[in-house]
Amino acid sequence: MNFVILTLFPDMISAMFGDGVLKKAIDKGKISVTPVNIRAFAEGKHQVTDDTPYGGGCGMVMKPEPITAAIRSVKAEFPDAYTILLTPQGRTFSQKTAEELLSYKTLVLVCGRYEGVDERIVEEWVDDEISIGDYVLTGGEPAAAVIVDAIARLRPGVLGGESSAKEDSFSDGLLEYPQYTRPRSFEGAGVPDILLSGDHAKIRRWRRESSLTRTLLKRPELLNDFALSKEDIEFLKRLRSRIEKIL
Repeated sequence: MNFVILTLFPDMISAMFGDGVLKKAIDKGKISVTPVNIRAFAEGKHQVTDDTPYGGGCGMVMKPEPITAAIRSVKAEFPDAYTILLTPQGRTFSQKTAEELLSYKTLVLVCGRYEGVDERIVEEWVDDEISIGDYVLTGGEPAAAVIVDAIARLRPGVLGGESSAKEDSFSDGLLEYPQYTRPRSFEGAGVPDILLSGDHAKIRRWRRESSLTRTLLKRPELLNDFALSKEDIEFLKRLRSRIEKIL
């Protein structure tokens, strides 16, 4: 899968993917992450990529010509590439979005800066607009890294364990269950006995109930869109009853 990131700061992108799991995935050819310098497509001695907004106002706006030329260049190599503008005005990125975008072979991520990009880019060249949250960053580069990471880890062979991504928080709509490792006792705190029992059926149920408990306590709204089994519903009823008695 190819991730092409259009940016004014290609070195920032290279640094973000210079270590860790995704660097190994890149080295193995599981994914490719290619930063493209928008400034290289700007005309003139100073390669200007921004200008003052029509109608006045503070800040600068990214010019349409360099971005258009950069996208055209990428499309010449990857005609079916799906182009995404990273902007606070886009739809909110989620695990479901990551799974949806996994179907594309090539994603072009346009990193906005300043007050944003010329609207004609959005109208003519952008297939999708995505935000990673209701806040504003100095640029789209950190958002691009988040999106690449979330999608790439779903690709077969990227993570060490093939089932790792499937068991993460949000992958099935619930928050992930608690995790423990050695030592068995740490500063007086132990590990739940069930995890040491060797009874895999009981461990699976404990993990399921732990996920339901965490989701109810921390992100209850997630349960509204989750298909609960009859066993899940009965457990949540008992759990809510215990919570109400405590309160």
